[in-house]
Amino acid sequence: PKIAVGLRRESVSVVGLQKQGRSFALRRAATIDLPEGVLSPNFVEPNIIAHEELTAALREAASNAGLGGQKKWSASLPIDAARAAILTLEVAPKTGKELNEVLNWKAERNFGTPASEMRLTFQKLAPDAEKRFRYFAVAVKQDILDEYEELFNGLGWRIGLILPRHVSEANWLTRAQTSKTNGDSLLISTQSEGFTAILMRQNVPFVVRSVVCEPDECEDELFRLLLFYRDRLEAEKSASIKLLDRFLLVGEGFEQERLTEIAQETLGYDLPILAPEDVGLLLPDEMNFADVAAPAGLAALAWN
Repeated sequence: PKIAVGLRRESVSVVGLQKQGRSFALRRAATIDLPEGVLSPNFVEPNIIAHEELTAALREAASNAGLGGQKKWSASLPIDAARAAILTLEVAPKTGKELNEVLNWKAERNFGTPASEMRLTFQKLAPDAEKRFRYFAVAVKQDILDEYEELFNGLGWRIGLILPRHVSEANWLTRAQTSKTNGDSLLISTQSEGFTAILMRQNVPFVVRSVVCEPDECEDELFRLLLFYRDRLEAEKSASIKLLDRFLLVGEGFEQERLTEIAQETLGYDLPILAPEDVGLLLPDEMNFADVAAPAGLAALAWN
């Protein structure tokens, strides 16, 4: 659907997209702030604390956007409700059944939960420098997913595609118009207890890191992350590898001037920080990019 809903601890947002040239514009959109204690995103514990209040907020957002009668939606879940990782296979499985067993086992090891209790998706990636098979794995616990599906069903909404917030936001990096080198790109998506980073190479995830830290520690953690990237790039020493040349920030907690300084200190060059229009989203001044980046990124998939 060209209509999507996004949930964060702090707010719920609904968007309806339309194409405008090579970019996307918000045909309809609304955000409703959530009070503390309504939604508590978590991979293991229940997420929806105040069901009636959250239902009312979603209904109000849809009504304010003129989407109250919409039945088919896509949905982005809060970052902390899901987990993502790059899984590397040392040996190629011989059969599809064996591949599924190995991926499930790797997911259990990474996410600390039996595969039978999770909704898992796997995206095959290009092999790494050592020719090992790699998969991008996303997991949501089934009982957590059931919470959200019950919420949407109560509104009469049929959800076609459900993705975590940061995976939805990363879709914008594949649409960035500013890169001329086809280099790597980096998403930093912040939340109340740190941030999640997705490094994209050739428009697919290459490195995924979830960093749990206090707000005043975020800059130091990003510094370490970019040092890791620089060291890994030097270790690969491949002429086909392009430098990181795009940076998308979604959320609060970082000053853009300081981000530029950190990139210069670690990588040795200026790293452009993308604005919404650079990734193809025309945003009204009154809209907060952090509120709509994920649902709009999902809705944009309707044109893929």
